[in-house]
Amino acid sequence: MSLVQRAYPSLPKLFGFAKRSFKSLRFPGEPLDPSSSPILSYGIHVFHAPDAVGIVAKLSDCIASKGGNILGASVFVPENKHVFYSRSEFIFDPIKWPRSEMDEDFHKLLTTYSAMRSVVRVPDHDPKYKICILASKQDHCLVDLLHQWQEGRLPVDITCVISNHDRGPNTHVSHFLERHGIPYHYLQTTNADKREGEILELVQNTDFLVLARYMQILSGDFLKSYGKDVINIHHGLLPSFKGGKPSKQAFDAGVKLIGATSHFVTQELDAGPIIEQMVARVSHIDNLQSFVQKSENLEKQCLTKAIKSYCELRVLPYEDNKTVVF
Repeated sequence: MSLVQRAYPSLPKLFGFAKRSFKSLRFPGEPLDPSSSPILSYGIHVFHAPDAVGIVAKLSDCIASKGGNILGASVFVPENKHVFYSRSEFIFDPIKWPRSEMDEDFHKLLTTYSAMRSVVRVPDHDPKYKICILASKQDHCLVDLLHQWQEGRLPVDITCVISNHDRGPNTHVSHFLERHGIPYHYLQTTNADKREGEILELVQNTDFLVLARYMQILSGDFLKSYGKDVINIHHGLLPSFKGGKPSKQAFDAGVKLIGATSHFVTQELDAGPIIEQMVARVSHIDNLQSFVQKSENLEKQCLTKAIKSYCELRVLPYEDNKTVVF
């Protein structure tokens, strides 16, 4: 089905961007500057509603009427679908527009337009998303996420790591987790017992889960009981190369293009709504080691970008098995 994105060439004029210095702005991760006055905060709002005339104007007015300014806005209206999606980034003075009042104002828009979703986030003030990482024997995605988190490039709090592989106390991962106070839970699984009940107890206070090459299938009962999003990563060699050592199979077959896919987990194996995909070229110059390294690098980059997109409210559900990613 062809899709169309509604374009607004005059957005800057329509939304009234600030005609002043941006020195007083503070974006996520930047330190406070006590000499700047006022200190403006950064917010994100996403909206999903039945399409109607005037939604963009109302969204703009909601922010502008409280002294805020929109920095950027994306709007998507599928062709022949009576539905509207938007994501706006804006700045505001938290003294003039308190967080609780902001929630009330955006909730009024949700009610006015019978919206399916209206979510606002202020990254510097709202709690970080709490996640649990599940991993098996392969470390590359897990290690990358831990280092991204350590360097402040992953906007989450890691509550724990769960694995069906016993890493032992003297591994790099174990030392890292111990040093940063992140619990590690080894739950040995069998075909008859996936330890899902224990996993549910460990993740009950999380906002979403990340499967960093967790080589166990989560059951429909588990997904229903957990009731929140689960993000997975897998290589792009399926379905052509199934079973053990897919990279070697692909290398032996002489493939020229490899990839990785990050998606939401559903009851249908590796068929949930896609969040992010990446590809890279390989050639006759690559040996098996460089081939595998390129594949693993794609998985790390793809998973990290998917998590960041999710935390930045860039991912919205669209139809049954699709996503809108701003």
